[in-house]
Amino acid sequence: MNGATRPVLVTGAAGFIGSHVVDRLLTDGHAVLGVDNFDPFYARAIKERNLDAARAHAGFRFREGDLRDAAFLRQLFAEARPEAVIHLAARAGVRPSIQQPEAYYDLNVMGTVRLLESMREAGVDALVFGSSSSVYGVRTDDRPFVEEDTADLPVSPYAATKRAGELLCHTYHHLHGLSCLCLRLFTVYGPRQRPDLAIHKFTRALSRGEPVSVYGDGGALRDYTYVDDTLDALCRALEVVVERSSGSVFDILNIGAGRTTSVNQLVRLLVEKTGVEPKIEHLPPQPGDVPRTWADITRARAVLCYDPKMTLEAGLERFVAWFREEDERSRRS
Repeated sequence: MNGATRPVLVTGAAGFIGSHVVDRLLTDGHAVLGVDNFDPFYARAIKERNLDAARAHAGFRFREGDLRDAAFLRQLFAEARPEAVIHLAARAGVRPSIQQPEAYYDLNVMGTVRLLESMREAGVDALVFGSSSSVYGVRTDDRPFVEEDTADLPVSPYAATKRAGELLCHTYHHLHGLSCLCLRLFTVYGPRQRPDLAIHKFTRALSRGEPVSVYGDGGALRDYTYVDDTLDALCRALEVVVERSSGSVFDILNIGAGRTTSVNQLVRLLVEKTGVEPKIEHLPPQPGDVPRTWADITRARAVLCYDPKMTLEAGLERFVAWFREEDERSRRS
C-alpha cells in the first residue's frame, strides 16, 4: 500500500479501539484520515485526548462528521482517495441499545450503508469491518464460538445492528466485488477503554472506595482480549483486503483471546492489582446480556496468523497503571 499518497480511512477514529488503530497505522508508516462524529455516549474530552498523539503526527488528518451524511462522505472520499477503510464507527453498548433501538439502527446500519455506497462510488474496494461477539446471542453448549455457528438470533438491538453490518458487507462483496473481512471482537480492554465497560467501571469503583456493581451472581464468562492483540488482527486484516492475490475476498473471523474468565474472577484479579478490598453490590441480571462469550480463533490463526500474546493478569496490570495516570492527571486539572 502506498501510504504516502493513498491513506487509510478509519471511522470511529476518536474512540477506544479506533484511536489505537490510528496510532498503530501511523507507527507502521501509513497516512491516516480519521473520522468521528463525537457521539455524546461519553464525554467528548475523553475522545479528544485519545487523538493527542495522532494529531502531533504529520501523516494524520482528521475530519469531524457523521457517516449518515452522504454529502460529507462524498466530499471525504473525493478529498482523501483512500486505499482502504477500517470501519469502527458505531453507537456502542448493549444495554443502552434496548432503550434507544432507533438511534442504534440509524447510526450503525444506515451509517454503514452510506459508507458502503460511498466506497462503491469512489472505487474503494477494501474494507475491514469491526463486528462484535454479541452477534452469537445466547449460547448454552460448553464450547468456544465458531464462525459457522448461528448468528441470527441476537438478544439486543446493538447485536442486531452488528449482524446487519456483516450481511451488508457480504452483499457489497457479492454485488460489487468488495474485499472485506468482518472481525467479531470479543470484550476488548486496555488503556483508553470506554468508561462504561466493566474493567474500567470496576477499577474506578475500587480506586474510589465505592461498591463494585456486579450483575447477577458474577458467574458470567467473558473472553477478555487485550487491545494490542486486537490491533494486530485489525492491521493484518487490512493487509489481506488490500494485498489480495486471488481476487475479491470475504470472511468473518473471531478475534478473542481464546479463553474465558468469570466476572467474579475478574474482580479478584483487579483487587490484587489495586490492593483495595471491594464492596460487592449484586444487582439483577440485565436484559440483553449473554451468559458467556468464548472465541474459537482457529480461523483467525489461519487467515491472519493471529496469535494473541497478552495474559489477562499482565493486561490488567497495564490497564490499572494507565487508569492511575489518567486519574492523577484529571485530579490535577
